[in-house]
Amino acid sequence: MPSILPNVLVLVLLATIGCTSAAGPAPVLLGTAANFAILAKTGVSSVPSSAVHGNVGVSPSTITSVTGFSLVQDSSKQFWTSTQVDGRIMGSTDASPTPALLTTAVLNMQTAYTDAMSRPLPNFVGLKAGLIGGSVLVPGLYKWTTGVTIATGITISGGAGDTWIFQISGTLVQAANVKITLIGGALSQNIIWVVAGTVTVGTDAVFAGNILAKTNVVLATNAIDNGCIYAQTAVTLQKAEVLSPRLRRRPPPSAPRLRLRAILLRSRT
Repeated sequence: MPSILPNVLVLVLLATIGCTSAAGPAPVLLGTAANFAILAKTGVSSVPSSAVHGNVGVSPSTITSVTGFSLVQDSSKQFWTSTQVDGRIMGSTDASPTPALLTTAVLNMQTAYTDAMSRPLPNFVGLKAGLIGGSVLVPGLYKWTTGVTIATGITISGGAGDTWIFQISGTLVQAANVKITLIGGALSQNIIWVVAGTVTVGTDAVFAGNILAKTNVVLATNAIDNGCIYAQTAVTLQKAEVLSPRLRRRPPPSAPRLRLRAILLRSRT
């Protein structure tokens, strides 16, 4: 009589896999804001050449608040293009349906900010008094009533389905040449930094995660954000790069950015 042990082992394995669940808080829903690599209310500026992989939107500000990109208007008048952006650039006074799309996206951005910042019962409160350099951050909800400084590299460790929300009541500053490394399959689109103050990513730094900022975001020279930026004021890029996780597989728009993309890929191994 054949043994039934192999079949039992298979059933046990399948049951174990089926019971596996993601760690961390419920995801923050971005709505149609997720269609943008950068979305801001008062403006987006670039010190050329920057590189944005995804769409750029400004509203209620007009397209005149998008500077440093050498914009070219599409014949439809619904959006603009730039050699620094491999998606569309849209302003509140472009032709229909762009204004309505932007209005909805901005409302979704603001709702996402409120949701992320108001999540209760944090797993970690005031970790290292906001000086989190050298930390390994597991999935969870983190809360600081102060600012947060990343003076040395940090590691975000977890699986592909895990989530992180970092609630920061002050500013967020990442020092120059500092890298955020993802391990264990962690994905940048599952990481939310929700910040009441300004966000500054230093020269040659590599950031990871989506930024929901109440005010402005600045990426210094050669900085990379492996994620999206949603600012309720302005975004400033100084020869920096923003990679929307939705479009990460696209080729870079120019050869000089290959070195930065290589750094990014190494940060994920």
